[in-house]
Amino acid sequence: MSIHTPTAPVQDRPNRIVAIDIVRGIALIAMASYHFTWDLEFFGYTDPGLTAFGWWKIYARCIASTFLFLVGVSLYLAHGRQIRWNGFWRRFAMVAGAAIAISVVTRIATPDGFIFFGILHEIALASLLGLAFLRLPALLTLLVAALVIAAPVYLRLEAFDHPWLWWIGLSAINPRSNDYVPLFPWFGAVLAGIAVTKLASASGLLARLAELAPGRWANPLVFIGRHSLAFYLIHQPLLIGSVWLFAQVMPAKVETPQVNFLKTCQLSCEQSRDTEFCSSYCVCMLDTLESEASLDRLYNNDQTAEWKTHISDLAGMCTAKTEDKMTEGGVK
Repeated sequence: MSIHTPTAPVQDRPNRIVAIDIVRGIALIAMASYHFTWDLEFFGYTDPGLTAFGWWKIYARCIASTFLFLVGVSLYLAHGRQIRWNGFWRRFAMVAGAAIAISVVTRIATPDGFIFFGILHEIALASLLGLAFLRLPALLTLLVAALVIAAPVYLRLEAFDHPWLWWIGLSAINPRSNDYVPLFPWFGAVLAGIAVTKLASASGLLARLAELAPGRWANPLVFIGRHSLAFYLIHQPLLIGSVWLFAQVMPAKVETPQVNFLKTCQLSCEQSRDTEFCSSYCVCMLDTLESEASLDRLYNNDQTAEWKTHISDLAGMCTAKTEDKMTEGGVK
């Protein structure tokens, strides 16, 4: 996850706002920490599903939201008074080119979860669409942002299930990808950044922020924040390469698919139910899938309507069995 958008000042405000670079730098460090944990999970050093649920999932969403909010901030700072088309298209080409390169590389390296529309794809598209909101009233932009964020909750439709439409973010299925940041709801964070920056400019807050002069402690963060695209493109290959080298010396213990399923199922289930229920429920699901010889089909991320209905039915059956078992055992 990264952000690389114009931060050149608007007219009548010549000072670069260093505080924004610092916030971006902090977010980049946070992103690297999340990616390092993901790398450890990928190589089997942590339980499967660790970064997909609970606090790690919230952590990842906070990081992505911060970057996309800053896209809106930077877009307004650079083009709020007048769109500088040469600068815009140059930076757009850099981000879009990097996004395409990541899609190509991940398609080769991890075809089952390749990044077809990740954070850079979203930044490129959101930067282009965001231009239409630079002159609109801030409150109207905030209203649209709220609608964009809420849309996936109420407007998921099977009509958007075709892979060519997954970038929109309104499909009834959740596509498998190592970095999936579709237009809805994430464009809402960009719009919020535009609106908040416009309000901050009108109130004089931007001028006060521009006068801040942090000490030397902030220099590394400022440097990273001003070279965010380079940081994004370099950090993950370095991190995952380091973990790979370590794995050649001290490889992680290889778990069976059954053990991995139980761990992932338990972690997912405990987001809404207690541990005892989840333990029994997950065993029921595993036993049923194994009796059908369909565990591999689950791991292959089958997205057919028939399979999704079947899994839903199995989940309902195991939920009912587990609740009956717990009731009979006097747990309730």
